[in-house]
Amino acid sequence: MLYLTRKIGESVIINDDIEVTVVDIRGKSIKLGFTFPSSATVLRREIFERIQEENRAAAAVGSDALADAIRDAGSPPSPPSTPPKTETGS
Repeated sequence: MLYLTRKIGESVIINDDIEVTVVDIRGKSIKLGFTFPSSATVLRREIFERIQEENRAAAAVGSDALADAIRDAGSPPSPPSTPPKTETGS
């Protein structure tokens, strides 16, 4: 991990196209400003981790569903169910 010391108004540049600027410091809280290309994705870590967990869960369910679909694709189709015949009196 890289540690830098910056004062209000000072910036760092990442990969030539992302700029992080210290906007404000109040006690233990720092306000940062970001300038980045519109193609970049920025997420808070807790949101990023939740998305990763949901993706892993979906992939696990997806592989089970895919295995079921493959198994079912190799099975002969089941005949359609027909309603039972009823007798009518004359």
